[in-house]
Amino acid sequence: MTNDSFKANSASIDGLSALLKRPHTLATIAELLGWDEQVNLPPGGAELRAGQLSALAEAAHAAASDPRIGEHIAALEKDAEKLSPDGRAVVRWARRDYDRATKLPAEFVREKAAHVSRAYHAWAAAREKADFAAYAPALEKNMDLVRREAAYLGHGGSGAEAYDYMIDQHDPGMSAAAVEKLFDELKAGLVPLVRRMTASPVKARAGILRGCAVEKQKAFLREVTERMGFDYNHGRIDVSLHPFCAGTGDDIRMTTRYDADNPLDSLFSAIHEAGHGIYEQGLPAGRRHTALGQAAGMGAHESQSRLWENQVARSRGFWRYFEPRFREAFPEQTRGISPDELYLAINAVKPGLIRVDADEVTYNLHIILRFELEKKLFSGGLAVAGLPRAWNAASRELLGLEPANDREGVLQDVHWSGASFGYFPSYCIGNMVAAQLWYAALAERPALENDFARGDFSWLLGWLRAKVHSQGRLHDTPGLVRHATGAELSPKPLLRYLEERYSPLYC
Repeated sequence: MTNDSFKANSASIDGLSALLKRPHTLATIAELLGWDEQVNLPPGGAELRAGQLSALAEAAHAAASDPRIGEHIAALEKDAEKLSPDGRAVVRWARRDYDRATKLPAEFVREKAAHVSRAYHAWAAAREKADFAAYAPALEKNMDLVRREAAYLGHGGSGAEAYDYMIDQHDPGMSAAAVEKLFDELKAGLVPLVRRMTASPVKARAGILRGCAVEKQKAFLREVTERMGFDYNHGRIDVSLHPFCAGTGDDIRMTTRYDADNPLDSLFSAIHEAGHGIYEQGLPAGRRHTALGQAAGMGAHESQSRLWENQVARSRGFWRYFEPRFREAFPEQTRGISPDELYLAINAVKPGLIRVDADEVTYNLHIILRFELEKKLFSGGLAVAGLPRAWNAASRELLGLEPANDREGVLQDVHWSGASFGYFPSYCIGNMVAAQLWYAALAERPALENDFARGDFSWLLGWLRAKVHSQGRLHDTPGLVRHATGAELSPKPLLRYLEERYSPLYC
């Protein structure tokens, strides 16, 4: 067949789309195995799972490297002006993914998949014992793997290039320099705000909700997340060491963790992960194997989880509806606690050591800490062995607290065990995007919290479906923000939101 006949007969968006289904399906299987690894896998199955994930990664890599995909892309690129905007987006992202697949050797893909599986178990064991030295070799190997990956993709000229590559993998269109500029402006406004909040004589009472039965927590958070719009016909929630969300809109797997003396932790973790799940469930069905049905990036993903967790679920309107139900679930625990005391506990501001337990005001300092350490790791200014000391010093500087052990410090997060460097900035980017989306939504519906007070989240969900979910990957991260809000990505709306939410409580 000549190139012309191939182009005429085979090179169509539908043809390319059909070829993309297999690698996408294999990737979803790997994601489910990863979920199972953290939720159900018995300890003795760790090595078998590493082999399974390695074999599956090899199969997915082979499918993604299928020469027919490259032929379709090349032919469609020649006639790109004839394609619709949706078609051009499919081809553009297919090119990005195909080039990545074909430039990574199969042996490297197998090696990385097997190692990150083993690294997860090394991290879990080291975290349990607060023993960073036991985990350091696995982390060093992960650093080596991502540097090699970046080099295969043409980003190996320096450590900084490798880090830019990793950031762009999670948030297309972003770089370390762009993140640093945003974070510097945020930090300048955030640090004095944190100092003002923590110096306030107003304090939320700690430990006011104790002995809350786990089964009742499960029932309450299920009611909350269903009311928000999470579809349990296409999802479920389980328990893991570190809360997360995996899967696609057809099959979402969320996790949380329960503490009888801290029911708000499981609740807000579940709301956060449900935000991720709602985004996945809102992406265009039937197109999940192409860019049109995939999330724009992790910053966009985090914007959805953080908006539901914070702007929505910590609002007065939200608790006007759910407080009576919460008190009904935990009558003994809430007796003697006034509505204002409960609301202050929900919006408590107190610097802490653990990121996932951090309040909304200090949370971004945890992300800035990790970003600054990652930059040093990739530039060569910090060795893996020096991470605990560097972490503790940064914690003292930014949070005014020093971890008592590595479990409270450098070992608290799972991300580096999965070689997910460059992911942490997505959380802070997501907070910025969430604030911009919040004010854009309020501009259209100023009385939005009145909806929440009635238990009605449908308008906001519909607005997010139209502005964010339906867009798939038509835009990179900065482009999605411009599309949805009409403005460039900025920390200013986040600083405004934190001021407006917390100053009335603490000043």
